Parts: sequence; structure tokens; C-alpha cells
Amino acid sequence: MSGPVPADYPKRKVGYLVVGGEGHDMDYVRLELLQMLACHAHLRIVVAANYEDMEGIEKAEFLISYTSNVAPSPAAEEALHAFVSGGKRWLALHATNALYKFTPEGVGPRQDAPLFMATLGSQFVAHPPIKPFRVEIDDADHPLVCGIAAFEARDELYLSRMTGAPHVILSTRFTGEAPGFIDREWTDDTPRPILYLHEVGMGEVLFFALGHARGHYDAPHRTPYYPNVERGSWDVPEYREILRRSLDWVSASHRQ
Repeated sequence: MSGPVPADYPKRKVGYLVVGGEGHDMDYVRLELLQMLACHAHLRIVVAANYEDMEGIEKAEFLISYTSNVAPSPAAEEALHAFVSGGKRWLALHATNALYKFTPEGVGPRQDAPLFMATLGSQFVAHPPIKPFRVEIDDADHPLVCGIAAFEARDELYLSRMTGAPHVILSTRFTGEAPGFIDREWTDDTPRPILYLHEVGMGEVLFFALGHARGHYDAPHRTPYYPNVERGSWDVPEYREILRRSLDWVSASHRQ
């Protein structure tokens, strides 16, 4: 070792990143998140495609997820709940709250991971076809969005069933149809949470519903070659900034 060690250097922290599932460009998302996290030299990130490494998650100081139709086992459900309720933070992105099944009547939510959904604070039910929509700022003073005005996103607008009473920071509104889903008709003109904080025991989950991404080979349930490359809100500056702040929030590790 050479040279003095600064007294205020940031301490090494280990985070756990889960990126995996179907219908989305997981390689793109994984790389984008790791590049953003790499700006913090003191962070070390363990990467997995599911939630079954319970020992590894327990050892981590924070959790980040971007999964789609990835259900934890009952033991992993309990471990995730214990992770958060014990005082740690979980940043859950986009389709993390989406567990779904394909039926003759359409796509519908699965009911096999109730504690997982209770911990997240919501469960995905449907989304309309991708098109632009306005994202409103519900808590303009919150550090995650302070100084950011309402903006337009072109993304999957998630219509979810809330499983808790979260603090909503961003929302949008929608009435209309979600073709292809069992719950097709949405007539209640209520705010649809986009970014919210959900307290779980001594910890918190931050859920951010934006961030759809799909490449040519990410929809084999539809076609061997998907004609469009979809990047959703990843090209929206406001999304990038809020995501950057969200990563800073989760890597702070504990509620303050």
C-alpha cells in the first residue's frame, strides 16, 4: 500500500441485482444498470437471474430487481420479506411485480406468490398497447423527483392491483381497454402509480413501473423474430435521472 488513506472514503458495499425472465431485453437492462452502478467505485454487485440465492441476498446490503414472470419459491418469498422488513432497501423495476399466465381468455395474474406481491406493494394485472402518456409529479418535494417537471413517457402503462398503501411519488391516469388481457376494461379514472415507496417493517421498497425494453428475440411466445426494438422510457431524460436517483437511494442501504 502506498499513499495516505483518506479518512472519509466511502465504505465498500455489496448489492444484489436480479435481472431475468421473459418478454423483455434483459441483456440490455442488465448492462444499463451495471453501467450506472459502476459510477460508484465502492459498490460491488452480485448478479443473478432469479431470487433463489437466499444466502447471497441476505448478505447483500441492498437489492435491485428487473424481472418478468419470475416467481420466488415460498422460501425465497419469506427471505425477501425478511430482507426488507429487517431494515434494508429494495429497488423493484418495471415488471418485477408481473407474474402472469396465458389462458384462452387472455393474459391474467398468477396468484402463487402472495407474500412476494405484498412485499412489493402491488401486482401487475394488464397494460394497454404502448403509446405516449403523461407522467405527473405527485410529491414534487421528494428528493427522487425534486426539480423534475411532469413528462411524457412512451412505455408499457402498468395497471396494477395495490397490495399495500404506498406513498405515491409519480402517477398517470388511464381509462380504456387493455386488449389481450383477462381484465380488459378499465373504466375507473383513478391515478395509476408509476413510482412509489412502500414501507415493509423497518425497510422500504421503491417500485418504478417505467422501463420497458424489448429486442428482436425477446418475444418467442409471439414470434421467433419481433419486428421492433422497444426501449420505452430508457430514451427519456427524466426517466434516466429518476432512475439514477433511485439507484443512489437504494445503495444508501438503510432507511434514514
